[in-house]
Amino acid sequence: MLTPATRIRLQDILERIRSDASVSLEERIYVQKFADRNHTVAGWLHQARREQQAACGDGVDRLLAQLDLGSVDPEPPFRPDAEDPGDLGDWFGQAPDWLRRS
Repeated sequence: MLTPATRIRLQDILERIRSDASVSLEERIYVQKFADRNHTVAGWLHQARREQQAACGDGVDRLLAQLDLGSVDPEPPFRPDAEDPGDLGDWFGQAPDWLRRS
């Protein structure tokens, strides 16, 4: 349960994230601490990051952000070692979780 003061502080920080304004590392850690423990705050943070992407992006990036598709924090693509690709089982064994499950 969030106190009213905590909720107001979190929403202030999230509004600055949403508008792509300056947010300190301590404030980001503060918000992430609550997002890890509270699903409501995690949803607020996810939505703020989406709106930040939609405002900053253009074309396909903006469309994906508006449709809430893709990752909020893009990861680098998985690329197996070109020198020694190994067998297919090794390749899937080193792949990200989402790819191993498919």
